[in-house]
Amino acid sequence: MKGLLICALLAGLAGAPAGEAFAAATGTRTAVPAVATVHYRSADIDGVDLFYREAGPADGPVVLLLHGFPTSSHMFRNLIPLLADRYHVIAPDYPGFGQSGSPDRATFAYTFARYAEMVDTLLKQKGVARYAMYVMDYGAPVGYRLALKNPEQVSGLIIQNGNAYDEGLGAFWNPIKAYWTEGTAERREALAGLVTLDITKFQYTDGVKDLTRISPDNWIHDQALLDRPGNKDIQLDLFYDYRTNVPLYPEFQAFFRKQQPPTLIVWGKNDKIFPEEGAHPYLRDLPQAELHILDTGHFALEDKLDEMAPLIRDFLDRKVATVN
Repeated sequence: MKGLLICALLAGLAGAPAGEAFAAATGTRTAVPAVATVHYRSADIDGVDLFYREAGPADGPVVLLLHGFPTSSHMFRNLIPLLADRYHVIAPDYPGFGQSGSPDRATFAYTFARYAEMVDTLLKQKGVARYAMYVMDYGAPVGYRLALKNPEQVSGLIIQNGNAYDEGLGAFWNPIKAYWTEGTAERREALAGLVTLDITKFQYTDGVKDLTRISPDNWIHDQALLDRPGNKDIQLDLFYDYRTNVPLYPEFQAFFRKQQPPTLIVWGKNDKIFPEEGAHPYLRDLPQAELHILDTGHFALEDKLDEMAPLIRDFLDRKVATVN
């Protein structure tokens, strides 16, 4: 066996892949799963650097992954390789998040409408005319604004703790709603605690039964980006702009009713930000939606990927790949 290993190593050095060389030397054949290559790219959108992760076949059905607060496309790092064998996966970072640019607030409007416009422009630049969307947290108002603009382009929805109904705005939102009502400097500054390390860690750990499944890298990574100079005010601008999403809820719901996109709902029931009460109303307008309530919190992919990935793959294979 030692001699066979040496032969395999020498063959590998000569140019043959080590796995193939070993198989040739031993007469055995071991199936090795293909590993997806993820590309890390940026696009210039109106002078702003928009970072995105991309993987999968260029001609595959497109799956657009839209992240929440306070993270970035980083939240999809483990899911992307599980889809990329068949699907063309695109996961952007909004300006002020992740690796995207953070233009000055004096010259750039940090709004959900602007984010939707920029993602739409990215898709146009890449020639994407049809796509399924995974929407989570902030990804919901970004994605649903895209859907209002291009309803015929949406091939399916994967909804994870992202709101489109009044029932989903519970007690956590009361200080934010107070800021919407008054818009004062005092109300604004009262929200500054939401961009601190304690709250970032809370979002990853609250409602999770097995904390050994949650990497501390998550909140360290996110907080380092939140702590960049000027970023706190970007986030406070977005808290205030979220008020513009709520009046659009009836339009989002009308889109659901009219278009009836195939929909998978995978929802962490212990999330205090977007509680389970926000999941069930979707069935009023999307009665054929597949609903799965998971025993976890806000960032469900972190500890429930083993449950969610098979559900997502099965849904996409049945409802999206067959119509693209």
